[in-house]
Amino acid sequence: MEVQIAVSKVRKYATSTSGDTVEVIERPNGGVSVVMADGQSSGKGAKWVSSFVVRKVIALLAEGVRDGAAARAAADALFTERNGKVSATLNILSADLMSNTLVCTRNNPAPILLARDEEIKILDEESEPIGFHRNTRPVITQVELKPGLTVVIFTDGITHAGSRDGRSLDAVTCLQSTLENEEPSPQFVADTLLLHALKLDQGRPVDDISVVALRVISTPESDDSFGSRNLIRRMTVRLPLSP
Repeated sequence: MEVQIAVSKVRKYATSTSGDTVEVIERPNGGVSVVMADGQSSGKGAKWVSSFVVRKVIALLAEGVRDGAAARAAADALFTERNGKVSATLNILSADLMSNTLVCTRNNPAPILLARDEEIKILDEESEPIGFHRNTRPVITQVELKPGLTVVIFTDGITHAGSRDGRSLDAVTCLQSTLENEEPSPQFVADTLLLHALKLDQGRPVDDISVVALRVISTPESDDSFGSRNLIRRMTVRLPLSP
């Protein structure tokens, strides 16, 4: 069994900096976490906010703090830093090997899409961004790590896609059609959702867009020339540079 994670993101049209921040960290007791934040508004100010939130969360996760507690601490830190005048959305996805579960932590009005094979569940319980109030609590969902599990999180650039023309993106239908492909990679899942949003926005995104896709897949037992099976961890990052 293997957990695969992919990120696709693009900044708002005519801005120089994305207000979204996404980072991946290894968990000290086994596993990996993805932290995604979207700062209020766009541009450099929003980037500062989202980076501030993600740094706080990652520092706490690295010390072994639980996801929900890390999210609440980041919420209080942002409230204190900006006197309750600035907000951010926050998502944490954690493949926790101690409990063999996927922990989804959400302070984001945008839903989480959770699919088991091709059956999709929408996690859309009411959730508010952090920063405006003290003691803002996240919505936490925990599911078993099993092959066939796919989870997609995104910032509100997906929700706002097409709004210039009064249209909207049906993320569930988009994911459903994507999963009909045989074993789509998480990168394919994330890219497909992002590209549909860009199409609705006619190539000029109305907001920063970030999409994170996580898939749990079966892996065959492979022969190893050294007499034991090696579990190799891999990470690939692609950063396009402007000419």
